[in-house]
Amino acid sequence: MNAGKLSDVRFAHWMKKSQETRNFGAWKKFPARDVCRCCDATACPTNLSVIRKVGLDIREGRTTAQDVTRAYLAKIRQTDEKVGSFITIQADDAIAQAMSIDEKICRGEDPGILTGVAFAIKDNICSSDSFTTSGSRLLEVHRSPHDSLVVSAIKAEGGIILGKTNLDEFGMGSTTENSAFGVTSNPWDMRRIPGGSSGGSASAVALKQCAAALGSDTGGSIRQPASFCGVVGLKPTYGLLSRHGLVAYASSFDTIGPVTTSVEDSAIVLTALCSRHDQLDSTLHHTNSSRFHDHLKNLEHFASKPLSGYRFAIIKETIGPGVQHDVVQRVLEAATKIERLGAAVDFVSCPTFHLGLPAYYILALSEASSNLSRYDCIRLGGKTSRDEGFGAEVKRRILMGSFALSAGHSDAYYERAQEVRTEICCFSVSSTVCFAQVQRMVEAELACKLQEYDAFILPAAPSPAYLKSEKMNDPLAMYSGDMMTVNVNLSGLPAIVVRGGHVENDGALLPVGLQIVGRPFGCALCILPFPDSINFPLFLSESEPY
Repeated sequence: MNAGKLSDVRFAHWMKKSQETRNFGAWKKFPARDVCRCCDATACPTNLSVIRKVGLDIREGRTTAQDVTRAYLAKIRQTDEKVGSFITIQADDAIAQAMSIDEKICRGEDPGILTGVAFAIKDNICSSDSFTTSGSRLLEVHRSPHDSLVVSAIKAEGGIILGKTNLDEFGMGSTTENSAFGVTSNPWDMRRIPGGSSGGSASAVALKQCAAALGSDTGGSIRQPASFCGVVGLKPTYGLLSRHGLVAYASSFDTIGPVTTSVEDSAIVLTALCSRHDQLDSTLHHTNSSRFHDHLKNLEHFASKPLSGYRFAIIKETIGPGVQHDVVQRVLEAATKIERLGAAVDFVSCPTFHLGLPAYYILALSEASSNLSRYDCIRLGGKTSRDEGFGAEVKRRILMGSFALSAGHSDAYYERAQEVRTEICCFSVSSTVCFAQVQRMVEAELACKLQEYDAFILPAAPSPAYLKSEKMNDPLAMYSGDMMTVNVNLSGLPAIVVRGGHVENDGALLPVGLQIVGRPFGCALCILPFPDSINFPLFLSESEPY
């Protein structure tokens, strides 16, 4: 593709569309040019940001944190019995947090950039005021003695925790059907899965049960549910956010990230999560810039070609066999529109891309079998046994990981997969290449391409959301659904999923996510501004299927 030309950009139409606000009870619209006190900048005229709207309304006295919290809790009571987004709801604690915020506002204090914002937390992220079950009967009555660092950051910046969301047990799954506490439904079509393992968080945001949520991403567990539920899901660079307080699945892949309704909200939440600099885990990497929302463009300064000078690449292997035709069409349509915004879009080949999936599962399951050995029903695990406490998928993955690490097999599997993660690649892959080489090859090849291009464009999943139980009896088919996301985790790169359009499937209109992958620690300069610019003209309208 060559860079295209955007003709007759109708900003007036976008402005009119953007100023239509949701009806949150008695909340009122506020002028588009109100000053956002959280960052001393003019509020974005598109009004895509729920976080800005909530904070401004509370600060200007048009509503209170208690009213906002009660409105979200009422929404949860009305809808969650049918959808099943939450495992635990902390209504009393949430109201108490809201009262504290209102008191600070009355005293003239600024609670923080997340003032009054209602959050849902994936139930493998520890919080001291609630159970942390990780979706498992083994931890059904487990209470953490401390908050995770990210939960502490949310509270410190004025956020309100509504409850803990459903997930595949210990994050092991892609459907949120592997939870010990029931199956979560997709708000777009209750017959379908919301994705996983952060399906509860994505479903809650899509159904507006909360303003934002936290999830964890080990092999695509934020991005795939974001695609299936039509929301924005951000996986930061590995090491940007602390994993302290995250129940471990595969420690060298696990990454915490936000699920929101807009790119701007993801940037604001990421800023808040980076506000704490406690060195509580060895993989945390401090960066100079942590005010990610400052890098987003105001629509008043939005040029007709905001992406002029940037180069994007579509990886050929992500739009070939195994990817549904309608999904490919949405990606190509988005690429064409990106060209009209001034960017150049090319096709590139990454021959190692298909090797990422087997290498990821060897490495992740090996780490999982080691991490889950701590649940011995003596130190952790309550009064049940491992056999009774673990579900079928967790047992399957522990057995596979233990086999890969066992004597006589670790060289053939684990060490080979580890080498694949970072070894320099000659771009011609032998059929006898060892798994250990694959991980190094994948990382090196993507890093090489990103020296030439600013970001990759690819689908977030090979299909839209599929029916419940469709792949429960075919684990390999479920694992293959991660082929669009696991290479990002193997390489530790940042990636974001935004709305890429819709497809019709069996009479249901389903969202399709567009995944944008950037350079390491490039959230501030590329991974957030690019999709934010794209969101303005392409994906401005909010989806309301309910």
